[in-house]
Amino acid sequence: MTWEPQPDGLNQIITLLKQSQSTDNTIQRAVQMKLEELNQYPDFNNYLIYVLTKLTSQDEPTRSLSGLILKNNIRIHGTHLQPAIIEYIKQECLMALGDPSPLIRATAGILITTIANKGGLQNWPELLPTLCDMLDSQDYSVCEGAFGALQKICEDSADTLDSSALNRPLNIMIPKFLQFFRHSSPKIRSNAIACINQFIINRTQALMVHIDTFIENLFHLSSDEDREVRKNVCRGLVMLLEVCMDRLMPHMNSIIEYMLIRTQDSDETSLEACEFWLTLAEQTICKEVLTPHLPRLVPVLVRGMKYCDIDIIILKGDVEEDEMIPDREEDIKPRFHKSRTHTQKSSSGASAVGSGGDGAARSMEGNDDDEVIDDPYDDMDDDSNLSDWNLRKCSAAALDVLANVFKDDFLPILLPILKETLFHQEWVIKESGILALGAIAEGCMNGMIPHLPELIPYLIACLSDKKALVRSITCWTLSRYAHWVVSQPHDQYLKPLMEELLKRILDANKRVQEAACSAFATLEEEACTELVPYLGFILKTLVFAFGKYQHKNLLILYDAIGTLADSVGHHLNKPEYINMLMPPLIQKWNMLKDEDKDLFPLLECLSSVATALQSGFLPYCEPVYRRCISLIQQTLNQDLASTTSPGQYEQPDKDFMIVALDLLSGLAEGLDGHIESLVVSSNIMQLLYQCMQDSMPEVRQSSFALLGDLTKACFQHVHPHIADFLPILGHNLNPEYISVCNNATWAIGEISIKLMEDTKPYIPIVLTQLIEIINNTNTPKTLLENTAITIGRLGLVCPVEVAPSLQQFVRQWCSSLRNIRDNEEKDSAFRGMCQMITVNPVGVVADFIFFCDAAASWMNPKKDLHEMLQKILHGFKMQVGEENWSRFVEQFPPQLSERLAVMYNI
Repeated sequence: MTWEPQPDGLNQIITLLKQSQSTDNTIQRAVQMKLEELNQYPDFNNYLIYVLTKLTSQDEPTRSLSGLILKNNIRIHGTHLQPAIIEYIKQECLMALGDPSPLIRATAGILITTIANKGGLQNWPELLPTLCDMLDSQDYSVCEGAFGALQKICEDSADTLDSSALNRPLNIMIPKFLQFFRHSSPKIRSNAIACINQFIINRTQALMVHIDTFIENLFHLSSDEDREVRKNVCRGLVMLLEVCMDRLMPHMNSIIEYMLIRTQDSDETSLEACEFWLTLAEQTICKEVLTPHLPRLVPVLVRGMKYCDIDIIILKGDVEEDEMIPDREEDIKPRFHKSRTHTQKSSSGASAVGSGGDGAARSMEGNDDDEVIDDPYDDMDDDSNLSDWNLRKCSAAALDVLANVFKDDFLPILLPILKETLFHQEWVIKESGILALGAIAEGCMNGMIPHLPELIPYLIACLSDKKALVRSITCWTLSRYAHWVVSQPHDQYLKPLMEELLKRILDANKRVQEAACSAFATLEEEACTELVPYLGFILKTLVFAFGKYQHKNLLILYDAIGTLADSVGHHLNKPEYINMLMPPLIQKWNMLKDEDKDLFPLLECLSSVATALQSGFLPYCEPVYRRCISLIQQTLNQDLASTTSPGQYEQPDKDFMIVALDLLSGLAEGLDGHIESLVVSSNIMQLLYQCMQDSMPEVRQSSFALLGDLTKACFQHVHPHIADFLPILGHNLNPEYISVCNNATWAIGEISIKLMEDTKPYIPIVLTQLIEIINNTNTPKTLLENTAITIGRLGLVCPVEVAPSLQQFVRQWCSSLRNIRDNEEKDSAFRGMCQMITVNPVGVVADFIFFCDAAASWMNPKKDLHEMLQKILHGFKMQVGEENWSRFVEQFPPQLSERLAVMYNI
C-alpha cells in the first residue's frame, strides 16, 4: 500500500505533537480533546506512523511521541481499525526497526509488540521469521532494532511462543539467540541474554535442550565489561538457581564468589546480584554451600543496607519537621481490605495436653489464603520517589532469610559487625546497624536473648535520636523484638518502650509518626490485655494524633486504633474511654463522602471498636448501621446498572460493600441481641441474599460471616429465609476459595444450632461436601477446624441422619479438634460426636485411639459433657474386655495414658 499525507493535515498533527510537549495543563487538555476528535478519521493513524518513520526533518522526541500516541490508539481502538491501515502500520514499523536513531528503533519495537499483543502473534505469521532474519543483517541498526523488538515480544508472550498453535518458534529462536552471546556489541549481547532469560522460570522445553550451552555462555559473559550484560547474567543465574540447581552445583563455589563481587557493584547490578542470596536461602543446599562464604557475605549485606546519598535526598533525610506539609494524594498507596474470616484459637499444648482459652476468634486473615505474610521490607522507607525495591531493602531481606537458615550460627559473624555499626558516630552507619538488628530478629531470636537486656534500653534511647531516619528505623526494629519485651517485667522494658513510642507517634516528622504507629500496632498485638492499665494514656495520645496527622498517617492511625480494640476487647468499654475515642472517629465518619476510599480503613477500625465496646457502642450504632446498609444498596444498584448497560455505567468498587458487610458483622457480634431493632426496620435480609450470590469471592466471604453473626444475634429474622440461604451455603462449600468455604461452613454450623431438628432436610445438601473437605489432605488448618465443628453440630441436632457416615470422618474429626482451646463451639461439636457414637458405636471402633486423644484435649469440659465422654470411654473398655483394653492402651503415648487416667478415671 502506498499512502501519501496531505500537507495541511501533516502540519496540523505536527503542531499538536509540539503542543502536547507543553507543561501547561490547559494546553495538555485541549490537545487531548483534539486527539480524541482526530481518532474519528481512519487515516489519522497513517499520519502518525508517517511522522514516526518518514519525517526525518522533525526532531526525534516529536517523532517518537507520534509513535507512542499511535501505540495507545492501537491498544484502545485496535480491533476497529481497517485491516489495510494495520497492514500499512506493520510494514512501516518493520522498516523503521533499522532507523539510524536508537529512540525511533525502540519506538517501532514498542509498536510491533503492541500490535502482536492486540491481534495475537498467530495473526501476524511472518513477524517472527522476519525479525529472526533481520538479526543476521550486516547493518548494525537493523540487527539491534530487531533484537529490541524480540526482547519485548519474549517478555510479553513467553507462553504463546512455546505453543503448538505457532508451531513452536522457540525451537529456532533459542539456538539463534545463543549465537549472539559473543557478538561484538554489548547491547546485542545483553538483548540475547534478556530474551533467553524469559524462558527459564517456566522450564521451557526448547531452552532445556540447550541448557548446558546457555550456562556455559553465561559464565563466559560473567566478566563482561558492560553493565547491562552483567545485570542480565546475574538475573539469569538467579532464575537458574530456582529451576535447575543440579546443573549449577558443580560451579556453585565460583558462582557464589562471583555474586559476592557483583553484590558490591556500584550500579544496579548489585541489586540483581543481591536477589541471588534471597533465592539461595530457599534452597535445601544453602547451609552446606554458603557456610564457608558467610564471613565475607555478611559484612557485604550489612554495607548494602546503608542509605546512599541519593536515597537520603529523595527521602528528605535532612528535613526533620514536616508534619505541617499536606501529603500529595499520589503518595498514598491503595489499601486492600482483608475480609473477615472465622477462625479458632488453638491451644498452646499441641500434644494430648491442651491449654485453656477463650471463645472462637475472629481474625482479619488474608482472602483465600490460610495466612498472608506481609513483607516487612516492602513498606520500609516507603516513598513513592524511591524505587519500590532497592539494594537496601534487598540486602535487609537477604540478611533476614539467611538468619532464618543459619539461626544462631549466624551470630559469631554478625555480633562483631553489629557492635561496630550500632554505636557508630556516623548516623548513616548507626542506622544500618539498627536495621540489621531488626532484620535478624526472627531467625536469631534465641541467640539474641542474652544481649537484649542491654540492647533494648539502647534502642529505646535511640527513639529520641536527633535524626528522623534513625528514629523511624528504631521503631521498626523494636517492633521486631516486641514479643520478648512483653514477656519481661513491665516496669523494666514495656513501660519505657510504650512511653517513648507514644511520644514518637506525636513526632514532628511524618515518617517517624508512620513508623511509630505501625510499631505500636505490633506491640498491641503482642501485649493484648497487658495494655489495659495504660489504656487512658494510650488513648489520649492516639486521639491527640487525630488532630495532628496529615492524610496518609491518618489511615495508619485508624489501623492502630482498630488493633488496640482487637487486643483489649471489652476493657475498652468504659465511659471515659468511649468519650475520648468516639467523637473524633464519628467526626471523621461524618466528613467522609460515600464514595471516599478513606471509608475503608475507618470502617475496619469502627468494626473492631464496635466488637470491643459491645453495648458501649449503642449510642453510635444507628447512623453507622444505616450508612452500611446504604453503601451495600448503592454498590448493588451500581453493579446491576453496569451489568445491564456496560457502556453507560462503570463497575462499582465492591470494596465499599465488603467493608460495610464486615462492619455490620462487627456490630452484630458486639451488640448481640441489641441489633435486633435495627435489623427489623431494614432490608438487610434481601441485601444479604444478593451479596451471598455475588460473583466476587470476597463479597460472598463477608456475607457468610455476617449471616453467621446475625444467626447468633437475632435468629428470628434469619429463620424465614433459611430455605433460600442454605442451598447457597451448600453451593459455596468449595475449598478452591478457602475463606469463602470457611465462612460458609461456619455459618452452616451456627444455623444448625438454632434450627435444631429442622436442619434435617438440609443435611443431604451439605454433609457430603463437608466430609470431602475434612478428608482432603490439602485443606488448611482453619478450614479443617471449622468443618469438624460444623459436622459435630450437625450430628448434635440430627444424629440419626449424620451418624451412619461416622466412619468416613471420625479420625480426621478427632485430629482437627484436639488442638483447639475449650470453647462453646468445641463443646457443641463434642456433644454431637457423643450423640453420633451412641447411635452408631461401630463407626468409631477402628479409630478409637483418636477419639481417646481428642477427649484428652479438654482442659475443663462442662460436667455433663465430661460424663458423656467418660461413659463412652468406659463403655468401650467394658465392650472389649480387660485384656484387649490393656493391649489397646499399650499403644498410647505415656502422656495420653496419664491424662485419661486423671480426667476420666480409666
